[in-house]
Amino acid sequence: MFGNWIKTFALMAAITALFMVVGGAMGGRGGMMMALALAGAMNFYAYWFSDKAVLKMYGAVEINPENNYGNGQFRKYYDTVKELAQNAELPMPKVYVINESQPNAFATGRNPEHAAVAATVGIMQILDDRQLRGVMAHELAHVKHRDTLISTISATVAGAISSLAQFGMMFGGGHRDGEDRPNPVIGMLMMFLAPMAAALIQMAISRGREFEADRAGAEISKDPKALAGALEKIHNYAHQIPNMTAEAHPETGQMMIINPLSGQDLAGLFSTHPQTEERIRRLMAMAVNY
Repeated sequence: MFGNWIKTFALMAAITALFMVVGGAMGGRGGMMMALALAGAMNFYAYWFSDKAVLKMYGAVEINPENNYGNGQFRKYYDTVKELAQNAELPMPKVYVINESQPNAFATGRNPEHAAVAATVGIMQILDDRQLRGVMAHELAHVKHRDTLISTISATVAGAISSLAQFGMMFGGGHRDGEDRPNPVIGMLMMFLAPMAAALIQMAISRGREFEADRAGAEISKDPKALAGALEKIHNYAHQIPNMTAEAHPETGQMMIINPLSGQDLAGLFSTHPQTEERIRRLMAMAVNY
């Protein structure tokens, strides 16, 4: 548990340090503040309103007792989320269904009091009740750990680094007369390397949060094997069934429990998700205690 959190904090510190280095070299103090303000404004909006936007983007339909759980066919799914939310000591999130064949699920919302979970029709067709329960426990773990906030902060700093790298010379007004201006060669290198470094750190943070959600989700459901089996099934099916909404909006891919993008089975540094095999291995190691 603490290892994943320590890694996340270390990576957050690393991306902040990178921002300071790039800012000092490219834009000076004034450029740093301008870039951070611009990135912060964009991500502040995303933090408060992106949940509604992404649910609308995927055509998600809310199910609840008032609409008879989608004509009753999704009542077990709703009741599962309700039970798990109680286990996790969380407020009941809004529950959505997405009419999509690719099996996948995600959580969104700025905090536990304004959270939502969504699952595709496809995931309900391929998973048994235990496995679906494991998946929804994983998503509630994201809610409990406020991973939306962590993602927003990392995206804000990464965006500021990219802005500084691309427009550092314009931000360079922060350099007063007599101060050293950015070396053109160093500036060109930073223009290409700094955004890549920021993206790599941001992806590493995302992978760390997925590992932690697996661990915490297994504790919420008390069934690591079920989540491990679900991940294996989803991984196999998701790479065979395209998700056209995700393809059109690839920035939403990191929200899903398994990467929904075709041709994006990237290992190591360039992936927003850990390798499924490693996730399964860790869960099975947990299973000996249950």
